Amino acid sequence: MPYSSFFPSFSRLSPVAFAVIATCLLTTAGALVYSGASRAADEPKANQPRPALTVTTAQPQRTAVPLRLTANGNVAAWQEAIIGAESNGLRLTDVRANVGDVVKAGQVLATFSADTVQADVAQVRASLLEAQANAAEAGANADRARSLQATGALSQQQIQQFTTAEKTAQARVQAAQATLNAQQLRLKYTQVVAPDSGVISARTATVGAVVGAGAELFRMVRKGRLEWRAEVTSTELRRIQTGAKVSVTAASGAAVEGTVRMIAPTVDPQTRNALVYVDLPLNADFRAGMFARGDFALGSSEALTVPQESLVVRDGFSYVFVVGAEQRVQMRKVMTGRRVADRVEVLSGLDANASIAVRGAGFLNDGDLVRVVTSAAPANPTSLLDFERKVPLALIHQALIAIN
Repeated sequence: MPYSSFFPSFSRLSPVAFAVIATCLLTTAGALVYSGASRAADEPKANQPRPALTVTTAQPQRTAVPLRLTANGNVAAWQEAIIGAESNGLRLTDVRANVGDVVKAGQVLATFSADTVQADVAQVRASLLEAQANAAEAGANADRARSLQATGALSQQQIQQFTTAEKTAQARVQAAQATLNAQQLRLKYTQVVAPDSGVISARTATVGAVVGAGAELFRMVRKGRLEWRAEVTSTELRRIQTGAKVSVTAASGAAVEGTVRMIAPTVDPQTRNALVYVDLPLNADFRAGMFARGDFALGSSEALTVPQESLVVRDGFSYVFVVGAEQRVQMRKVMTGRRVADRVEVLSGLDANASIAVRGAGFLNDGDLVRVVTSAAPANPTSLLDFERKVPLALIHQALIAIN
């Protein structure tokens, strides 16, 4: 029965009733104290020292730990295309792309003034028509001369002159056609188009500027692809293979998984480092020029590991506490290696069959006496339920009935 059920009765009690209930409670409490004291007196006193702490233990385990190689490097564009002006002396009239724009192959990025080029095209086209007319006349004359060759009306020299004039006229037609093609190509170059799909990374084009042929207008990251150029020492190069997976983490904390595309065939003679080119997937958190750190996955190997909670770091060194047969701990200095999840590799200083303290190890000292349990002891807070176990509700209930 909950305590709340008695609260209305308490409100109607007289002072005498309250005195009776208080006397019952005090009597019960005194009995409990006397009972506890009697049990304490009956128990034999232990001459053994009390344990300093309660701990849990575990044994080192053989675990497959991944082999990783950590390296640093920069994020760069897979290929950066430079888009420049192919016309000379033309005024830039429109710029249609800006930094960060995603463009497709053939998309118009900027346009130049085409008035001058169109006039040149018209002039060359007229010259072509004139050359074609002269070539037609020269061809007709040469045909008549060849038809009269058998009659002897024209000398061989005259016939040769008509034939040469025909070939000269045809050559002038071809020259005029070539000039027209060049002017039409120049007209085409008044529009600056993207050579490939990608992202515009830089822009120097300015409306109204008159630029020369070859002047840079845009820079573009082809396909939007980025790569991580890791610097690896020459001694570690043999451990890396093309196609290996790499976990790359940027300075912002973003992480992606890349793939080794190529290993540089040369080593820098100054730093003795070689570049390893790692393809990165598309990710908005990675940008060209960023610094990044990566871990190369090189397989796995079996290692002796212990729970991370069992390691105690003191004075810059790592220690574990080995529990002996007499429940006393011995502090052992160990050398740690790789980490995987909540376990740490132990390279030296620990026997594989040792029993080490796990929970509570951080509070131990060398030679402490401990009590080993299988799990942490549950908390035993004092609550109304505990009080109910010690002071039966039936006793209080009987007192209330007797008073009423």
